[in-house]
Amino acid sequence: MVGVLFKSFIGVSVITCAILTAEGGAERKGDGMHPQDRAYTVAAYYFPSYHPDPRRERQYGAGWTEWELVKQARPRFENHAQPKVPAWGYEDESDPAVMAKKIDAAADHGIDAFLFDWYWYDGPFLERGLERGFLEAENNNRLKFGLMWANHDWTDIFPRTLARSPELLYPGKVSSATFEAATDYIIEKYFRHPSYWRIKERPYFSFYDLSALVGSFGGLRETREALERFREKTVKAGFPGLHLNIVMWGQTVLPNAEVAPNPAELVKELGFDSVTSYVWVHHVALSEFPSMPYQHVFIEYLKYAREAVNLYSVPYYPNVTVGWDSTPRTDQSGPFIKAGYPYTPVLVGNTPTAFQEALQSIRDFLDTRPSDERIVTLNCWNEWTEGSYLEPDAKNGMKYLEAVRTVFP
Repeated sequence: MVGVLFKSFIGVSVITCAILTAEGGAERKGDGMHPQDRAYTVAAYYFPSYHPDPRRERQYGAGWTEWELVKQARPRFENHAQPKVPAWGYEDESDPAVMAKKIDAAADHGIDAFLFDWYWYDGPFLERGLERGFLEAENNNRLKFGLMWANHDWTDIFPRTLARSPELLYPGKVSSATFEAATDYIIEKYFRHPSYWRIKERPYFSFYDLSALVGSFGGLRETREALERFREKTVKAGFPGLHLNIVMWGQTVLPNAEVAPNPAELVKELGFDSVTSYVWVHHVALSEFPSMPYQHVFIEYLKYAREAVNLYSVPYYPNVTVGWDSTPRTDQSGPFIKAGYPYTPVLVGNTPTAFQEALQSIRDFLDTRPSDERIVTLNCWNEWTEGSYLEPDAKNGMKYLEAVRTVFP
């Protein structure tokens, strides 16, 4: 029924033998394929919150990671599927051997790149999963990596209690000097790595929060100038250019977030090269509490995706979301009510079969696009505390990853 519902909405197109011009990507175990030899590029977001970080240890104690919230999660309503139990255990992603296992699993199941959520709050934050894990993994040539600067406010929601508003720990807006320091670091530390993901030889770099970006510089002209300086530094470093992507959303999720007005105009004015999404709930209001059907949210998101390709003057890369359940970040001892993030409705019915049907529909959607725009983002490799992960768990094993490989072999 799920497949009929999805396919009747989008229509089934003939899969073409298109060659994607996005450069680099995962060498596939056993067949040696690269994305330029594939019809699609599949990039999974990676949330690096599962390794000890000095700032968090000072606040929550030695060795603290978000695995603690995963372990403590409990059902918040009837038939609520919590806690989630990782099949690989509560591993430290900053261990190169642990990351190597993730890289192999991703590359073996149709994923071409990890898009790391990247943080800079007066210096790097949660960077060890990438810098000690991925970059030191002996097999990091099998998978490309890119960055999405998660430039949003960082608030204390680990967990959030209903008795008080989340405390702001680190602001998302940055100074011009901080922006220059961060972009210098990015070019030298990441862009030069042979596994960094490029589109037409240009390093791919994404921003999460457009409002915070513009707010950092005080206006569109100043923001455009800052982005141009970033481009110029990238060219000076020996690259033919920089591919700047922006994550757009029409619904806020995190505390203190704001929806950017006139998104198409802003994208054009600021000179971005492409647009994508992070998660479906950025585009679909979760109006039913405590849960909403996964299929319903997908259909509503798909309406947005079909509009987005005509709305923006640059390519739009669609998203497929595994699920949504931010209840591990709520106070497990208190009531579960609709009270703003993370007290939000949960997506239910997001089985591996339903996820595969969504992937198939998005592949059909991509087949209507030019061959060099057939890029899809997945949420997420490991958003365990938001209920959206591809990594194997005790209930479904590798089935979500197998769904990716089936649709994007």
